[in-house]
Amino acid sequence: MKKSFLFILFVFASMLVTGFIRDDEPLKKILRQIEKYRLGYPQEKVHLHLDKPYYAIGDNIWFKAYVVNAEKNELSNLSKVLYVELINDKDSVKKSLKIPLNMGLCSGDFNLTDSLREGNYRIRAYTTWMRNFGEEYFFDKTISIGNSISNTVLTQVDYSYSKEPRGQKVTAVINYTDMAGEPLAGKEVNYQIELDFRSILKGKGLTDAKGNLQITFVNNQPFVLKSGRIMTTIRLDEKKVLSKNFPVKSTSSESDIQFFPESGDLVNGISTQVAFKAVRSDGLGIAISGYISNQNNERLAEFKSEHAGMGAFNLRPNGNDIYTATVRFEDGSEKTFKLPRIKSQGYVLSADNSNPAELKIRVSTSVSAREEDELTLVAQTNGQVHFVSRNKLVSKTFNASIPKSRFPTGILQLTLFSPQNEPVAERLVFINHSDFLQIGIASDKAEYKKREKTKLEFNVGSPEGIATTGSLSVAVIDESKVPSDEESETTIISNLLLSSDLKGFIERPNYYFTDIDQNKVRQLDHLMLTQGWRRFEWKNMMADSYPALIYRPETNMQISGKVIALSGKPVAGGKVTLFSSSGNVFLIDTLTNANGEFVFDNLYFNDSTKFIVQARNERDKKNVEIRLDRIPPQLVTKNKNEAMLEVNVNKSILPYLKNSRTQYDELRKYGLISRNIMLDEVKIVEKKQEVKNSSNLNGAGRADAVITSAQLENCYDIAICIQGRVPGIIVMNGMVYSMRSMNSLTGPVPMQLVIDGSYMDPTFLSAINPRDVESIEVLKSGSMTGIYGMRGSGGVLVINTKRGEVNKDYRSFAPGIVSFNPQGFFKGREFYAPNYADQAINPAIPDLRTTIYWNPNVLSDSTGRANVEFYNADGTGNYKVVVEGINIQGNIGRQIYRYSVK
Repeated sequence: MKKSFLFILFVFASMLVTGFIRDDEPLKKILRQIEKYRLGYPQEKVHLHLDKPYYAIGDNIWFKAYVVNAEKNELSNLSKVLYVELINDKDSVKKSLKIPLNMGLCSGDFNLTDSLREGNYRIRAYTTWMRNFGEEYFFDKTISIGNSISNTVLTQVDYSYSKEPRGQKVTAVINYTDMAGEPLAGKEVNYQIELDFRSILKGKGLTDAKGNLQITFVNNQPFVLKSGRIMTTIRLDEKKVLSKNFPVKSTSSESDIQFFPESGDLVNGISTQVAFKAVRSDGLGIAISGYISNQNNERLAEFKSEHAGMGAFNLRPNGNDIYTATVRFEDGSEKTFKLPRIKSQGYVLSADNSNPAELKIRVSTSVSAREEDELTLVAQTNGQVHFVSRNKLVSKTFNASIPKSRFPTGILQLTLFSPQNEPVAERLVFINHSDFLQIGIASDKAEYKKREKTKLEFNVGSPEGIATTGSLSVAVIDESKVPSDEESETTIISNLLLSSDLKGFIERPNYYFTDIDQNKVRQLDHLMLTQGWRRFEWKNMMADSYPALIYRPETNMQISGKVIALSGKPVAGGKVTLFSSSGNVFLIDTLTNANGEFVFDNLYFNDSTKFIVQARNERDKKNVEIRLDRIPPQLVTKNKNEAMLEVNVNKSILPYLKNSRTQYDELRKYGLISRNIMLDEVKIVEKKQEVKNSSNLNGAGRADAVITSAQLENCYDIAICIQGRVPGIIVMNGMVYSMRSMNSLTGPVPMQLVIDGSYMDPTFLSAINPRDVESIEVLKSGSMTGIYGMRGSGGVLVINTKRGEVNKDYRSFAPGIVSFNPQGFFKGREFYAPNYADQAINPAIPDLRTTIYWNPNVLSDSTGRANVEFYNADGTGNYKVVVEGINIQGNIGRQIYRYSVK
């Protein structure tokens, strides 16, 4: 398809002269490279609509996923599979779902079972294709998950900071109380400090009369170790200990100010807008004010921050001057910062986005040019070019106005190219036409009674108001129990148009799309000036250096691999059979190609399905090796939204948790409690249980006691964690002893360590990372140790690690056969909402639901209408209806509606 681009000549009067590109090979190359990237590297984005902003153990997280192409926000047909993960504060994936996409849409849920603990969690979503471009653009949201059902202790931590010669000193005061607020005094607490997963301090202490424990530590590597956590275990009585962890978001109270000259550089003699961003050490913005002065202490500009510590001021730099920013903080203190260095020559690209109809552009340069030299300006959104201009350097400053109607809503990238076609200045601008999906919501009544049926009608229209078919997700919550700040929400608009295109943390992204006025337009421009952003590097693209495409779009489920003879040569024409050993039952076969490769395509199976793959060579002999193709799991890196971590999770959502506790107590009273809710936060293991990856010669789980990874989750030293957990064993000098061996004539004999079947010296115990341990089987009785002979005379600790089986989903038992347990498709559950017209429901059971209704699959018809109905709960006050959706044209929308229950 041929494309024509506008040719714009900048003149002082901002008059536009248009024409067409003819024989301009350098410009054609720029456009070709952009088009090559757009076609060869299409981008996808993901948004998840969650039913609530925070949760408690025992809840369900309900979500709907919208996967769109970045270019037009239309539902993506590229990928057919989405991965959604629940990640804990240790950057460990606790739950992973693989969900089939239907025209870019799917839904699912996470059941928050008793295997989870309170804390900060992340929900991450991505397609396999998105992995080619880095996880910076995955959907990644931080949420709080509290615990009131099995929790018996409330905590509050407060930090203070100071400096000393050794480094940054942190003092943490942790307060422990029971659920009634009474202090837990005189309790023993063991603690460990980790910074970036490195242990820097271990210790223990006693809580004082107020339930407080003070912990002090020093970070002597502040440029390497930025943040971490405090892990504590408090002993409540002789048999019960409880774990509590606290994020350490920073080890310093120092604030950081960064300055960002518009389009990249301060250039001698050119007036430039300079943006700034002031953040605390925890990454959140702070209010500041101040002034700019030169080496002669002359004040040249003043500044004051606006939203999230950001702002801007104008400065005409002199190359002979040195500029200093004197910054005043809210507490009255001051600090100075140097401004970026001044270039003697260069380019400045300025944009004024304040006019709703036009984008004003100014290009300034101090570069001496030849008469034939030309500058090129390219404007694009998500790789799609919307505007191109060329202009000869007949003047040092050129101005133009471009109608905003040329550009779609979203981030516009303006790039200025030098006469040598090198990118020399860049500016991001957010264009907002407010052309969102119109979602009208009406209820049949303005006010309802408890448990009364509510009917909602939706009218969905295009931005022009024309009725349209749209796919909607609807959440109704009891707002009195689940209060939230709309400006801090992650919405389909703020995510798909802003967060998904910007690297790094954005504080309160929906702030810029709520009650928009000129102040917020200006503040969003400050974000564009300060937030670094690169989906590609110009120099690499112009040199034909594109990202390596390691992952293909996942369009279906398949099992593939290669059959190799024992000599190492591929087996051509070999028969390969695939059959399920559990789950969905089927049997199919195929033949290998000339390279020994085989593939079973267009499969559909769930998580419970296990497979056997059997291969024979062309002579029907089984002496072959099967190598299955597998995609490695996505790594979990540091949380980019770490600034949003809640330090005191339970305290921050205490009213919500109290309702959860009341609801749990009522359900338990009537015998309706779900088995997925734990009854005791800490359990001492005293019975035999199923053990994975066991190397116990007696058989898996046949032991006097078993300690599982769940009990070691907050452990920082295995030897310490074993102490007191199993009767009849003690720990001395980092080694474990059975009491039976203490009276040996030859002296105490430490328990033999067996790690994944290998015999290790007993002193090796403390060198093992507890996170690597799947289970510990304790053998101390004669009936259990006898099989180990003399090595078991002092008892045996059988340690089974999570790495004991390198490929847990892939085992080869014999030549020509392997078992395979790949991740199958997740089958979502249906949201339960009671029907109070049903007489079988016991009216005495209180209905304390917080999510009143959830429906991810509401579809408006050709007239734009859709209807839902449900019953209210017993909560009174405002009920909040949150609707998000998209139509086939890629128009997205969000609407909120409230009604009253009395």
